[in-house]
Amino acid sequence: MRLTRDDYATDASTLAQRLIGMVLVREDGGERVSGTIVETEAYLGAIDLAAHSVGARRTTRTAPMFGVPGTSYVFLTYGMHHCFNVACSVEGDPCAVLVRALEPLEGLEAMRRRRAEKRVGVVRDRELCSGPGKLCQALAIDRSLTGQDLCEHPGVWIERSSGWEERGWWLGNGPRIGVDYAGEWASRALRWWVEGNGHVSR
Repeated sequence: MRLTRDDYATDASTLAQRLIGMVLVREDGGERVSGTIVETEAYLGAIDLAAHSVGARRTTRTAPMFGVPGTSYVFLTYGMHHCFNVACSVEGDPCAVLVRALEPLEGLEAMRRRRAEKRVGVVRDRELCSGPGKLCQALAIDRSLTGQDLCEHPGVWIERSSGWEERGWWLGNGPRIGVDYAGEWASRALRWWVEGNGHVSR
């Protein structure tokens, strides 16, 4: 069962924790691949110096962040890696959650094939989705999927599953990665991950 609009209609910090344990699903050409979300980061919109939407800056790229809760926001970083985010809060408030890592669940051979196109050698299971760029490669997520409604889109969505509390997981919490440019916001504890999970990004 997909997450609903109401599930996404909350602040980014709450959603970042709520998504841990949920399942990101991608269906493409009749092939289903999925993974359990084990790491996320919250971006708090206009006030957040690390967010693309800081100062409520709306561009063609950032427009999905201003969409209804549950809108996908996919961007390209370093000209090569896609990153998958989910808009939250309310329409017009450009907050989002970055999905940083998955524990592969379905379609591992398809994931391995896609990841192998980007590197040399065998891709171990723990390397398939252990980072935002890796998981987008493994699930064939790119900018063609930005601005989509995850409550309705036939090719990408998030399914309800046992949350981290139900699973007995312990969440780690600390600063986000790769936002040193954001001044005091770089040290804010807005990243969450499953302690001891081998699929969390390095």
